[in-house]
Amino acid sequence: MKDLKVEQKSSLSRIEAADQLTALATALREGGDAELELGPWTLSLRIPDDLRGELEVEVGDGEIELEIEFKWPTAPPRTAPSRGRGRTAKRSATRTA
Repeated sequence: MKDLKVEQKSSLSRIEAADQLTALATALREGGDAELELGPWTLSLRIPDDLRGELEVEVGDGEIELEIEFKWPTAPPRTAPSRGRGRTAKRSATRTA
């Protein structure tokens, strides 16, 4: 089951489509927290530095379908535990009188 799915289908002018892609490109370029205007909604996302992408083009039935898809995990990446021994080095000082 998906946690959330937002799907919007509408007729757009070429300029409106370009504006949506430009907003998405800006959000991807900047990364971090992003807000995208999708018609009547504002979608807030956290975009990581690394993601997976897919480009799909289908031609048939008198139409061209272009899908651009990006995926990334919803959880932040785990960091590997430190390989140190868990001990701190102690310094000893000798004082000569």
